[in-house]
Amino acid sequence: MADPRFFKKSQSFTVDQIAAITGCEVIGNATFIVEDVRALDSAESVHLSFLDNLKYTNAFKNTKAGACFVSADLANLAPSGVTCLVTSNPYKAYALAAQAFYPENCPPSKISDTAFISPTAVIGDGAVIGSHVHIGDDVQIGDNICVEPNAVVMDGVVIGNNVRIGASTAVSHSKIGDYVRLYPGVRIGQDGFGFAIDPAGHVKVPQLGRVIIEDHVEIGANTTIDRGSGPDTVIGQGTWIDNLVQIGHNVVIGRGCVIVAQVGISGSTSISDYVLIGGQVGIAGHLNVGMGAKIGAQAGVIGDVPAGAEYLGSPAFPKRQFFKQVAALNRLIKKKKSD
Repeated sequence: MADPRFFKKSQSFTVDQIAAITGCEVIGNATFIVEDVRALDSAESVHLSFLDNLKYTNAFKNTKAGACFVSADLANLAPSGVTCLVTSNPYKAYALAAQAFYPENCPPSKISDTAFISPTAVIGDGAVIGSHVHIGDDVQIGDNICVEPNAVVMDGVVIGNNVRIGASTAVSHSKIGDYVRLYPGVRIGQDGFGFAIDPAGHVKVPQLGRVIIEDHVEIGANTTIDRGSGPDTVIGQGTWIDNLVQIGHNVVIGRGCVIVAQVGISGSTSISDYVLIGGQVGIAGHLNVGMGAKIGAQAGVIGDVPAGAEYLGSPAFPKRQFFKQVAALNRLIKKKKSD
């Protein structure tokens, strides 16, 4: 149940209205009024829930929810009286419905008295700028910006429309598109880890590039994206990056990628469109990961990954080869024990 101290519900909806929002087919009472969303095992008759994982089939069979998103092949398992909203993607439908119940809105336009905004900065309409924010010289910011307390936007940064910048975030040397969200503690545009190794003392290589973040990107809390050393570091449109990710200088990430927590991507690596990278993956520098590739959690990638491939393990191998190696190792262990 959403705590009303933190989450404000917009209104109630009929099943028909929810079906229109989510594109679902209704089986049952289309005029039924749904008050809120809730999990299968805690839902009551006024709630909307969803089934998206076969592990929760028993919870679905016993739910008291009034309505539920469910795939067509499982709708027949619904308890009597449950209105089904049938869809091929119940979790996406639930996400759209939950957004309708709990829309995320910035507070009304307001600039805190304690914020510092350079006189040469240009800020669009509808800005919300929190306490102790710093916005530097020649910054350009579009409409409907929301900057939470203690964030820093350094000189020359360009930010588009409908961007939300989390508390204590720092942004420099960057150009950021529309509908981007930076969660608290993000660091964008810091120095890349570039230096010439010398026994007499390492020599810093000036990092002269930028970070380019395209539209509809989300970057999770305490993630760091270094600026390029000359070429830019680029995050493609619609890519979502989890918390505690490190992206090195000159990395180029394509469109629609999903990068899970604690991933490290070394400098000058190129990630193509729609790549999925699991938690704690490490990717060496100057590599290419092809379009649609999937890299499993904790993999250590030391070579190029072809388009559409699935890699696992450390060092990472194609999925089929990885499981063959695991099976062979298990056979060796069993043989040793039997000797």
